[in-house]
Amino acid sequence: MSEWVGRTATEIAAAVQTGQVTAREVVQRHLDRIRAIDSELGAFVRVRGERALAEADEVDARADRAGLPLAGVPVAIKDNIPVAGEPMRNGSLATPAAPQRADHPVVARLRAAGAVVVGLTNLPELAIYPFTDNAFGVARNPWDTRRTPGGSSGGAAVAVAAGMVPIAHGNDGAGSIRIPSANCGLFGIKPGPGVVPAEIGSDSWGGMSENGPLATTVSDAALALSVMADDPALAAPPVPEGLRIALSVKPPAPGVTIQRELRAAIRTAGRELVGLGHDVRRDDPDYPLWAGPAVISRWLAYPAADAEPYLAHPDLETRTRRHARAGRVGRGRAPVRAPRRAGDADPGPPGAGRPRGRRALLAAQRRHVPDLRAADRRLEPGGLSGRLGPDGRQLRGPADRRPARGRPRQRGPAPGPGRPAGGRPPLVPPCPGLQPVPPRRGHRTVTGRGRPRPWKRHRGARHLRRAPRWVVFGQMSGGGAGAVTNGEGHVPLRVDLGVQGLVLQ
Repeated sequence: MSEWVGRTATEIAAAVQTGQVTAREVVQRHLDRIRAIDSELGAFVRVRGERALAEADEVDARADRAGLPLAGVPVAIKDNIPVAGEPMRNGSLATPAAPQRADHPVVARLRAAGAVVVGLTNLPELAIYPFTDNAFGVARNPWDTRRTPGGSSGGAAVAVAAGMVPIAHGNDGAGSIRIPSANCGLFGIKPGPGVVPAEIGSDSWGGMSENGPLATTVSDAALALSVMADDPALAAPPVPEGLRIALSVKPPAPGVTIQRELRAAIRTAGRELVGLGHDVRRDDPDYPLWAGPAVISRWLAYPAADAEPYLAHPDLETRTRRHARAGRVGRGRAPVRAPRRAGDADPGPPGAGRPRGRRALLAAQRRHVPDLRAADRRLEPGGLSGRLGPDGRQLRGPADRRPARGRPRQRGPAPGPGRPAGGRPPLVPPCPGLQPVPPRRGHRTVTGRGRPRPWKRHRGARHLRRAPRWVVFGQMSGGGAGAVTNGEGHVPLRVDLGVQGLVLQ
């Protein structure tokens, strides 16, 4: 369709800065791409069209265009933060349709850097669920439209993975950037508290929810984050050398099993890191018993506060009402009534959700249990997993300088061939790269149709919890097929369900 569709944000910005191409041409080509394919994928709830082209003309006319880090780059904004002149519907027909008066700080920073907002992306109602379907439509994974892109930043992930924009804004309280990044083979960043202005929903879900970027390359993700955080240094972070890395495949909770293929894959990644000169040791972080209840309680309580102003509106979805009622339990306002609807991207008509039992909902959520610790978290594509889709691995940053709990780790030279790591057998020889993970026999995603499969059949993905001073590079579960973009184009990927992780100190 255009040589500029599918290019990275870094390449587009450099071309617009030097006058090789105009911002208007770049934006027009991406709008054409959206019109051509989004009717099938459902990434956008609103495309700005002429307004976006007018903003592109303003970028072309700016005297400081050569210094704009995102000059002429088309971006998409998740429809739960304000964009001046556009309604903010938050995935719901119950929310006001009046245009917003001012941009959210993140949107203002993106525009100041030369980015052009081409549209607002789809999300589940009030950003509650890890799949993206609502009364506006269903977002579908661009590499297998029968499957979900995840959520709640599902529309953002679809837009980037399908080449409709090179970067997109999302936000993440309990995995809402990392889950769709894993499902669609993208790089997503939850930057950590205080790095990027939040101001999302009810108290930003108690500080859990943060704004961040989704992109196809590390460089684009870093560039977008540097603009969102108003910190140019983030665009060119130093390259770490000689890291001490702890490898773990310990299940984070009783009853959670790890597939043999996934354990082998993470050990393969460990051998690869040894070959790159890093000190890789086998060690396991501890997992607090309160982690699961903490996730559920916050996931119920804060969306309940978001939904409260709209409970009397007839267009509020039934599943959201029940979720809100369950969330009021913790505040002593209602009897226990759990949500009763679960689903991935529903192939039926928009908003045609069917009630299901509590076990169905929990089974769907069990696929992704994210980290809530106060650290930055990045999700990167990891490889092809047979017919099941993209393999995304999570990298977490340290939150403080206290020593990690658990078994003491010996210090010494980096392990290599014939040299034990931390007193354990060496992780050698190095392999040439990460290998595909074959699909698990009998795997099936949970959908809103029929009865859920037994709990033991759901290989729910957990992210390894980060002990202090540790960075966790963990296996994300993928519910749908996806793609990443490399130098030659899109590469289809898929993730299998399971847990694996590398812990970097």
